[in-house]
Amino acid sequence: MYKSLIALTLLLTIVSCNQNNRNEKENLKVMQKEEKHKIKALLGEYKKSLNTSDAELAQRLYTKDGIFMPTEAPSAIGHENILRSYEFIFSKIQLNIEFYIDEIEVENDFAFAFTNSKGTTLIHATGDTIPEENRELFVFEKVNNEWKIARYMFNKTEPKSQR
Repeated sequence: MYKSLIALTLLLTIVSCNQNNRNEKENLKVMQKEEKHKIKALLGEYKKSLNTSDAELAQRLYTKDGIFMPTEAPSAIGHENILRSYEFIFSKIQLNIEFYIDEIEVENDFAFAFTNSKGTTLIHATGDTIPEENRELFVFEKVNNEWKIARYMFNKTEPKSQR
């Protein structure tokens, strides 16, 4: 009887641990889904900053030590340089793009996203509107419980010789 009681106690402990593990995994999935939703909202704000040529909004979406790495241009490191970089870009062009999210992965206070974008670019100097198509890599950091862009790099989908 004593052995049966020990076996039953052991079995109940194992079942309880398995249930706790399932609950923890489910909670983690729910939390990651919520965090991904917040990152999607951040990407929506970033798209808005691009399509409205709002350099200050773009800057606010970055961490203080963020890095913006545009294609065929020098990296902008830190808040002030990021602002100047976007101001320069927006003085030259007007974007009209849509983001398509390929993947978002979250791990604690860091996340990354692979996206691609497609639309048009109005070149202010000539008045020409040309196709715009890029692929992007974002690295996010959670700062004061808010997701920010820590690193952002993009490049053209088509080689320059084919544009």
